[in-house]
Amino acid sequence: MAAKKVVVGMSGGVDSSVAAWLLKEQGYDVIGITMQIWQDEDTFKEEEQGGCCGLSAVDDARRVAAKLDIPYYVMNFKDIFRKEVIDDFVREYFAGRTPNPCVRCNRYVKWEALLRRSLSIGADYIATGHYASVVCLPDGRYTLKKAPSRKDQTYALYNLTQDQLAHTLMPVGDYTKDEIRRMAEQAGLPVAHKADSQDICFIPDGDYQHFLEEYTGKRLPEGNFVDRFGHVLGRHKGITHYTVGQRKGLNLSMGRPVFVTAIHPETNEVVIGDGDEVFGNRLEAESVNWMGVVPLKPGESIHLTAKIRYAHEGEGCQVTMLENGRIQCLFDRPVRAITPGQAVVLYDGDLVAGGGVICSSTSDSTSVLIN
Repeated sequence: MAAKKVVVGMSGGVDSSVAAWLLKEQGYDVIGITMQIWQDEDTFKEEEQGGCCGLSAVDDARRVAAKLDIPYYVMNFKDIFRKEVIDDFVREYFAGRTPNPCVRCNRYVKWEALLRRSLSIGADYIATGHYASVVCLPDGRYTLKKAPSRKDQTYALYNLTQDQLAHTLMPVGDYTKDEIRRMAEQAGLPVAHKADSQDICFIPDGDYQHFLEEYTGKRLPEGNFVDRFGHVLGRHKGITHYTVGQRKGLNLSMGRPVFVTAIHPETNEVVIGDGDEVFGNRLEAESVNWMGVVPLKPGESIHLTAKIRYAHEGEGCQVTMLENGRIQCLFDRPVRAITPGQAVVLYDGDLVAGGGVICSSTSDSTSVLIN
């Protein structure tokens, strides 16, 4: 019987390299692919910035593939990445929201586009070096299980479809980062001690504002800082400079710490409040994707744990399906800086139940609406 064929997305880093090694050790017919999604070869400086898809990444992935004696290719996904990730990122920031481009990249590029192309060349699966595990539940649904590593990446993967999960392998999900590096050493992989990539790949210096202005040729006008009652407190530099929960860079002399509590693009206002006003106990989310539980019907509820950002430890909440296709999460305790545009990811223990994109937040104590 012929070995199952798997396409491994190789970023040139240690995680995807060990994923390819593990799969070959397990008897799979492994093909390595690096996705060109953003960087232009004549301008990219991957060595300095630590990105994941530029010239140095290709060189490293090719060396690993040679060491493993597997076929290796570079594929161009720039058009789909620009359309689904970068253009969405710009739209969301200009709409006063704070997007998570990694979530969209995973769903629409690293899975949807790569999986389609991989299946077309006869592959049975795609595989990545993400810290998560694919689980098939007794009812036949697929979901993701948290990794034991502190680098657990299920938060950014909640949006994968059932079909995508059915064709996905994540061989490093049961290991810690230290264990992965030791395996790379034992296998003689040349990237065993390569540093992890940081920040968003298309903004390696972290200067979102410069990128937005350079990419669009637009700069949003200054406007007013206001409190929740609409009283003007000062002037802001443009709504794209701010995100909910932000304290630094406000340049307001209030005599006490203050924070961004909301952004209103329709009036070009940034709302400022005290620390307790940054907390909310209720949110709504749209573009819902159910993973480990059967999709709720309107009016149905379930108690789950929600993470509202990657580094959030999670908080219990009652999740209710609304008539408009959104979900409402009512938290057991108020959570800090519920940020429109970010993902809320729902967990049932260590398993991903689903998630969506935060579109509004309210606090019963302050009646503040963020949308």
